[in-house]
Amino acid sequence: SIISSLEAIDISKSIKSSLFYFRIGLFSFFICYLINRDKSILSYFYYAIVICFSILVIDGYFQYFNGFNLLGFKNARVSSFFGDELILGSYLSRLFPLLFALFLVKKKKKFEIYFIGILFIFVDVLIYMSGERAAFFFLNLSTVFIILLIKEYQKFRLVTFIIAIIAIIFLSLNSSKFTNRMFKGPAEDMGFLKSSDKFIIFSPAHDSLIRTAFNMYKAKPIIGHGPKMFRLICENKKYAVGVMPCNSHPHNFYVQLLAETGVIGFLILLSALCYVLYSALRQLKSIIFRQKRPLTDYQVCLLAALLITVWPLTTNGNFFNNWLMIVYSLPLGFYLQTFNSKKRQIIKK
Repeated sequence: SIISSLEAIDISKSIKSSLFYFRIGLFSFFICYLINRDKSILSYFYYAIVICFSILVIDGYFQYFNGFNLLGFKNARVSSFFGDELILGSYLSRLFPLLFALFLVKKKKKFEIYFIGILFIFVDVLIYMSGERAAFFFLNLSTVFIILLIKEYQKFRLVTFIIAIIAIIFLSLNSSKFTNRMFKGPAEDMGFLKSSDKFIIFSPAHDSLIRTAFNMYKAKPIIGHGPKMFRLICENKKYAVGVMPCNSHPHNFYVQLLAETGVIGFLILLSALCYVLYSALRQLKSIIFRQKRPLTDYQVCLLAALLITVWPLTTNGNFFNNWLMIVYSLPLGFYLQTFNSKKRQIIKK
């Protein structure tokens, strides 16, 4: 990405996002290091996420029923303490697999299991109520992934998810705004409810951004135009197509990397996706043929968190956004630590 920045039309703007991007990898390794030093950090993280989720659930439902949250923030959609930033669903859906992973490895009392089960249901429904379609898709994707590949608490997660889906169906039947936003609107945007000669990606606006980004990629396929350059170059008539060709980013990680870092950055992300899918297939094969599972349930949940990060067929935020990268790299640190633990066990034997 640094090489791409040096070739960008605005080097100073581009280099700011790429020069210290290695901090994301350092953050993951630092998490790994901390866990190796003190396993109690797993409990600290677990309780921290449970408390954060519980507060957001209370505040989110309060906002849904009252039109404003506990601090008085008003928004047309449920956003809780995030206010005008509509990222409540994204935050919950991306950290949910990590919460489940930590729940699996923690020693639990019976009342705690019931509490977490209720929290799961409320979180599932709240993600839907946030109106964030990508977040709701990520929730479903990670949940199906986890249910298929874990052994313990499989029925527990299945039951909580089914209860949440029933509640979501009830909400949808009694509120046209949810049905229109989450199902009817996207179906109309993609041309499923009306005849269209042209295939539309997600929506006319997203389609325009993605096609513009792809045109940029074709102009500089190897190293791209530089991180954060889409927002500057998308106005160029040579690349711009559709109804809304310009934004800060094209709303899809893979297309953004093709446009801004070329095929090099794209292949790095694609390799991560291939690794997750390969690991999942190995796990599924071992389950079908009743062999020893290569992954623990804890690792499966962490892989689910990685899967929703590298999944290509959905809309995303800006790949170089700081808070997104922290949320993405957090479960990676936990996952890397599991391999270090295995090596230590081998040495002890």
